[in-house]
Parts: sequence; structure tokens; C-alpha cells
Amino acid sequence: MRRDHAEVIALDALGWMAEADLLDRFQSVTGSDRESILAGARDPEFLGAVLDFVMLDDEWVTGFCGARGYSTESFAAARAALPGGDLPHWT
Repeated sequence: MRRDHAEVIALDALGWMAEADLLDRFQSVTGSDRESILAGARDPEFLGAVLDFVMLDDEWVTGFCGARGYSTESFAAARAALPGGDLPHWT
């Protein structure tokens, strides 16, 4: 997957998080505030962190993918295309 497409998916995930009332939890976990989220929306590393956050719960991944019409494979490919996504999995 191209990085620009992965960024679009991550931005879509950020919007979904707001709709799913997960943005407060994201802010709590990451220490982000509204301004840093807006700035981060232009940062590929931050967008990777958005997808990492969604991956904390399998139901969030399937909920996002189902709501937005993505396959879980495309979600995983998007994460792999962003900075930090090439790290080996421990499993």
C-alpha cells in the first residue's frame, strides 16, 4: 500500500474514533490535546499511532473496518505502510 493511501485510512480512523466516542480515551492514553491532534493529522508517525491505538482492541478494528468499508487486511497494510509499521511482531 502506498503511504498516502495509508494516511487517508488513518485520518478516516481518527474521524471514526471521534464518532465512536474514543477520542477522549485516545487523548488520555497519548497525552494529546485538540491542537496536537490537529497538528498530528499531518504527521505520518502520529497517524501510525492512531492506527496503533485502534489496534488495542479487536472490536475497534472490526468496528472501524465495518463502518468504513475497509477489510482488516487493508487496515493492517495501512499500518505497515506508516512509520513504525515495519517493526516485527512478537507473536
